[in-house]
Amino acid sequence: MPSSTQLAVIGAGPGGYAAAFYAADLGMQVTLIDPATNPGGVCLYRGCIPSKALLHVADVLNEAKHAEAWGVSFGAPKIDLDRLRAFKTEVVTQLTGGLGQLSKQRKITYVQGTASFVDAKTLEVATEDGKKDRLTFAHAIIATGSAPATVPGLSLDSARVMDSTTALDLPDIPKTMLVVGGGYIGLELGSVYTALGTKVTVVEMTPGLLPGADRDLVNVLAKRIESICEAVLLNTKVVSMKEQKNGIAVTFALPAADGTDAGEKKEQTFDRVLISIGRRPNPVTGIENTGVVVNQRGFIEVSPSLQTAEPSIYAIGDVVGEPMLAHKASHEGRTAVEAIAGHKVAFEPLAIPAVVFTDPELAWCGLTEADAQKQKRDVTVARFPWGASGRSLTLDRSDGLTKLLLDPKTERILGVGIVGPGAGELIAEGVLAIEMGANATDLKLSIHPHPTLSETMMESAEVFFGHATHVYRPRRKNA
Repeated sequence: MPSSTQLAVIGAGPGGYAAAFYAADLGMQVTLIDPATNPGGVCLYRGCIPSKALLHVADVLNEAKHAEAWGVSFGAPKIDLDRLRAFKTEVVTQLTGGLGQLSKQRKITYVQGTASFVDAKTLEVATEDGKKDRLTFAHAIIATGSAPATVPGLSLDSARVMDSTTALDLPDIPKTMLVVGGGYIGLELGSVYTALGTKVTVVEMTPGLLPGADRDLVNVLAKRIESICEAVLLNTKVVSMKEQKNGIAVTFALPAADGTDAGEKKEQTFDRVLISIGRRPNPVTGIENTGVVVNQRGFIEVSPSLQTAEPSIYAIGDVVGEPMLAHKASHEGRTAVEAIAGHKVAFEPLAIPAVVFTDPELAWCGLTEADAQKQKRDVTVARFPWGASGRSLTLDRSDGLTKLLLDPKTERILGVGIVGPGAGELIAEGVLAIEMGANATDLKLSIHPHPTLSETMMESAEVFFGHATHVYRPRRKNA
């Protein structure tokens, strides 16, 4: 390890390694520090990538089962759990190993270890062999990420109680499992275990799944979740958990008739419990030795250029706040590097896409209807139901929906929401439209290939004008 570096990047997740690689491309001397063998962070090792590998397997199982409706029967699947784990590990190893090679090619000094701040210009780095060395830097970027949040008062030291990390290890295929939290992590992992044969129950303390997402999109997904799960308990809290010989006994507080949580208590036993109530920012050791400001929620406060209150230190990714998404962190990393390089930049995206990789997928970007209502902003919503899409009918998946949020005066596209198979791929067009300042006419006149699901974007724009080819939605006179 060198004694000094131009840029020290702490954390090698999608934000950290993207920043380090970009800085090296710009000619900076870079030291990248992370406990793992290769770059990748939670996303590649214990999050985005392994979960999507398993979700793909779940999709294949669901497709095979669904094919019976078309006259094709494959019979009951035989699941080799060891091979399934190996497939997931192979994907992770290939990607993280590739990042290790890219790091070497860029002549980045990669240090496997942990870093703590001594002051605003110095780090103490502890490596795996127990050594501790000092590293001085001109600038540093904090990209230490986040960890699964816990339920206050419900901690239970049991192998049967899992978080998102341990659930991805697939310790077994339990007969029953409780998913605590109806957010995207719980629904994605719950979908995996359901496809593998587990009877999954989801409990959510709010009135609906995916709190914060628009209800018209969530309702389509919720119907599917309710059909594949053993039960979905809304407005319900987990009061206590205790381990028994045959599993985890969980006590629920059911909602009362008046909507409060003062209803009756119910106990049910599950083979496993998955706690998935969100994530919290990882604390940064020694941060108090600098001028960096950490707010009450544990997030580091930064300027639009991602600079902290300490001029030599920048922060990106999950540690600076919502949304906690890999692609957001990567773009923040590039902005921070450009700021360090002396450019006048700011991280001010108009649309950060969010995707829930369930079946069906749910994705949105830009302004949501919920946000518009909070801001008391006047918008026009144009919806195109996938029941009118030829391509969706060939897939036997007509339950999808594409919608646009538009400024009624300028016709500018402010937000896009999609639910249906492949929504995560389709949403990128919405991001580009919003960032480019496109209006409904731009989208309507952009010729989309037929028959595809992408056509639903174009036809949503046609709905706005009241002359969509495949649905009859006359535009209201006052619209």
